[in-house]
Amino acid sequence: MPCVPLVPENHTHVLAEFDCLDPLLAALRLDSGRLKCTCLAVSRKWLALGTSAGGLHLIQREGWKQRLILTHKEGSISQVVCCPHDEDFIAVATSQGLVVVWELQLERRGRPERVSVSWEHRGQDITALCWDTNALRVFVGDTSGKVSFLRAGSSKTGKGSAFVIFPVQTVTTVDSKVVQLGFQDGRLLVSSLGRCYICDTEKEKFWRVGNKKRDGEYGACFFPQNRNLLMGQPPLLYCARPGSRIWEANFNGEVVSTHQFKQLLACPPLPLITNGNEPQYNASQRSPQSLAFGKLLYLGDQNLLTWTDSAIFIFTPQNGQVLLWTEVSDVAEIVVYRSELFCLHSSGRLSHFTLLSAERCVERLLRRESWFLAAAVCCMFQHAITSSKARKCIPIDRLEHLKSQLSLSTSTELVRQLEEVVNKLEPLDSASSSRRSSISSHESFNVLDCGIYRVISRRGSQSEEETGSLINQSTSEEEHLKDFSFAQEEDHVDHDPQCSERFELEKSDQGLHFNLPLSFRPKPPRIALQAVKESVSSFMKKTTEKINTLQMNSELWQRPEFRDGPAVDLMTSTADSEKMDNMIYDEMSSSKAELNELRSATDHAIAQIQDPYVLLDTVSLEETLLEWLSALQKVFGPVELDLTVSGSESNESIPIDEGENVNHFRDHSDLSNKLHSGSDHEEEDSHCESALEPDREEKGHDTSNCFYVEPIRVTSPKPIPSELLANMTQLATLYTEHSCFRTLETKYTVSCKTFLRRYFFLLKPERVRRMCLQCHKDQLDIHNSFIEAMKELTKSSKVTDIIQKGDFPRSLRSLRELQPCNTSSLLPHIYRLYDEHGEAAVRSLSQFYPTITPADVMIMADQKHFLAYLDNLVMSRAEDHKLSFLQSLLDPESLRQDWLELALSNDAPLLCDTLTPSGDPRWHSHCFSWGYGRLLSLLIRLPADLASKQVMAESCRNHGYWMGFLYLCNQLQKRSEAFSTICQLDDIRLLEGPEGVEPQTLDDWKLLIQLSQQSSVSSEHVPELNGGELSDERVNMGKVSPETLTLMLARSVGPDVALDVLEQCGVQLFLSPHSKLVCELLRVTEKRQRAIIQTMLERCDRFLWSQHA
Repeated sequence: MPCVPLVPENHTHVLAEFDCLDPLLAALRLDSGRLKCTCLAVSRKWLALGTSAGGLHLIQREGWKQRLILTHKEGSISQVVCCPHDEDFIAVATSQGLVVVWELQLERRGRPERVSVSWEHRGQDITALCWDTNALRVFVGDTSGKVSFLRAGSSKTGKGSAFVIFPVQTVTTVDSKVVQLGFQDGRLLVSSLGRCYICDTEKEKFWRVGNKKRDGEYGACFFPQNRNLLMGQPPLLYCARPGSRIWEANFNGEVVSTHQFKQLLACPPLPLITNGNEPQYNASQRSPQSLAFGKLLYLGDQNLLTWTDSAIFIFTPQNGQVLLWTEVSDVAEIVVYRSELFCLHSSGRLSHFTLLSAERCVERLLRRESWFLAAAVCCMFQHAITSSKARKCIPIDRLEHLKSQLSLSTSTELVRQLEEVVNKLEPLDSASSSRRSSISSHESFNVLDCGIYRVISRRGSQSEEETGSLINQSTSEEEHLKDFSFAQEEDHVDHDPQCSERFELEKSDQGLHFNLPLSFRPKPPRIALQAVKESVSSFMKKTTEKINTLQMNSELWQRPEFRDGPAVDLMTSTADSEKMDNMIYDEMSSSKAELNELRSATDHAIAQIQDPYVLLDTVSLEETLLEWLSALQKVFGPVELDLTVSGSESNESIPIDEGENVNHFRDHSDLSNKLHSGSDHEEEDSHCESALEPDREEKGHDTSNCFYVEPIRVTSPKPIPSELLANMTQLATLYTEHSCFRTLETKYTVSCKTFLRRYFFLLKPERVRRMCLQCHKDQLDIHNSFIEAMKELTKSSKVTDIIQKGDFPRSLRSLRELQPCNTSSLLPHIYRLYDEHGEAAVRSLSQFYPTITPADVMIMADQKHFLAYLDNLVMSRAEDHKLSFLQSLLDPESLRQDWLELALSNDAPLLCDTLTPSGDPRWHSHCFSWGYGRLLSLLIRLPADLASKQVMAESCRNHGYWMGFLYLCNQLQKRSEAFSTICQLDDIRLLEGPEGVEPQTLDDWKLLIQLSQQSSVSSEHVPELNGGELSDERVNMGKVSPETLTLMLARSVGPDVALDVLEQCGVQLFLSPHSKLVCELLRVTEKRQRAIIQTMLERCDRFLWSQHA
């Protein structure tokens, strides 16, 4: 990835999005095109969402749980605001001008109640609501400039208390539309299109803010001064002005100063920190911005917030600076609570942002294990992260842990930059760590090589003896560390691989006191043991790596346990030790030779495949890969096999591949016997041989019952140089992908499944996944092996623990925040989630598209569950994009027919309800609802060739999906079949409208009339509606009969032509009085139309002759 740019040092804060609210909107059904979120409000406890259908959803912010739905029949919700001093009250305004105050009564477990209603603004659009900060009173402003207030009665104090005086009163009417309202300490602030006004609601006095008018939507707000030295001061107020200016005025409305932000906004925007998006920062300067701030809000600690439709701006007006500005698209409205921002977009989407310092942002990201984002923020805000005060929330060890979590292959530049940040870190000084460090401000210190802080007192109360004792103590601890390291190195020779666990335990016990939280000395000098802990942690990490290296090297041989064995003579033991050392040396030499042979074979194979004649010729390519494979198996041959007899209860086994692994097992047994052939270890050898004998006997007598489990190796059993590993990865990937072209397995080849399990550490997971989807669709065992390997790689992830706990919402959130968010890392967690939650998990996977594709879900999930996922995925798109999106998912094209059959077979009406025993349509069976009807209608409308449409039409007919069958018949020009089906369904509406099959010629009408006469439906088949039968008139109007068809034809070509067609068909029809009346009216209409046309033609003719003359 490219280098992360640095932001200027004057930027210390960011906007971050830690929670995605899309699942909340999906659960509330507010993500569809029909129902949208129109407004919102927030308080300490609630998030209130108003909808276009008149509903108000109250969401409890703790856990994001829906608690109430308040419905309004007076229009959609246009404004909502929560009471700041009593969260049991909430005010709502509708599109018809109604204002309602609700009392929720949740504490007393009662039903929500409308305690006050106002129609004072009927017919006007309400633009602003504002609560009194002390009383139950709501101020309302509308587009006409009218401002009123509404008193809210309460069941707590008695409902009659609100009606002692008039509950609704008009405060004032300003010059134009009310843009924003604010209330503070008994004064109401009204911002209109032209001016700002202050109203003293107690004394009923009004005055203007400033003298200059303005024209446009500009906001205003109060700014409390209740911090530090300004405690008790009256609040200020800020009013937006044209040209990115803001007036600062006192509580009496007198303008104190004008803040100009036009030039300050020429700085580049800071990135929005959000999961799934890499933060981008362009350091180039921009042109000054002249903006109109539509609303102003007080945010957090002495900050001022405003926004446009494309950006969010946060100012610190006390010093006239821009704290930050960030580009956010499609912003419609923002509400705040302390330092949290809830943003409503024009599309109805909802975002939750948090304003916090860069170091706090990194701390939050580390807690969520968003390693990539945390590292990017660290590198971008180096000046904030490296400062000493940042050590409170981001200790050095956490940054070291962050660096270890990044992948060197994909984030090389980011790791390098993070190392530079770690090297620049300032220690935790006395000024910033008074609560955590024991070093007082009267002391100075320096850091020794071992990491211990040497304290030098400045108070004069510390004696030289104490200082000397401190130095001696530090020196002794350094020597102890050196002795400890030396003891580790001496034990390297006597290390026994069979007691590696006990070895690690003993070593950890030796250094245990370095990890215990030691208390500080009560008397000076005081030592900052945090540095000791960090240095010793680094030391223990290196020691652990040495132990692991010893264990890995010890796998080349097996040595007996000296401590548990019998006592032997010292001379004999020395001789045996020399023999064992020689064996070890020979084994290491052979291992090194094999590795060199593998390196030369790899280089030769890489050189061979550079030749296009070898690369494009499957035979030559296979010979090259098999030659390299033989060298690979010498070094990284099959691992020790877990033998079990078929029918055993404890292990699940996989049968042996004939001719491939039997010889490997025999070689393994011979090697084991050779390594255990010492004269001093007869007891151990006999024990090992007796343990292996049953397997040999079983193998010799009946190989058909011998099974083994081929383990998956996700890590290399031996260290491989990086350049050799890259070439081996290229060849291993080529061998795996080439296996899909190999039709015949020989004794020299290794099957794709076996190769994948044995050498997965050489493969790239994403390439393996694509190979499984494209080349081995029908071989599920290969795909299962890939998933098993990925589960093994991710088993220690925090996401795995969360999924296994069964908390579905938290599991989804952790998957959305997973970094890096690629398919290979996400897929094993998706499988675990599906195992835990089934269909509910599959339905939620649409939010991970395109990272998780339908092909992945189709292999993982049951067919019924996959269909639900596909339906959710397609329906989540906009209406005009659904068809093209569904077509993009068809890879290959044959999936169209498979998905159509799947949708026709699940959640569908019974065949006996749609088809007669003879296979004809049942009466009105097209009215049955299909569970996946929307998906079916899209599938049959996809572009396809003639043969595919014929197959789809036959499938629709066989399953009784008549709407799809009629559409395809119309596309295939099979009009006779379509007319016959419509007559049997007996619904005249199928001939009308854009989706209907309408006759186009007189021959079509004749055929349709004849078919309708043949397939007339008796009245006993007409269903009942609401307990009673349909009237004859309604039945006749909906039926497909010669009479109704004649009326339709009469409307098209005239009643006389329609009757002539009826006679030509040989149908004797007696029209009902209603039909006769319709025909007469059509004749009169036709005559009048002809007369009008004749008159118009005559006038045109006279006009043209007059112009000619």
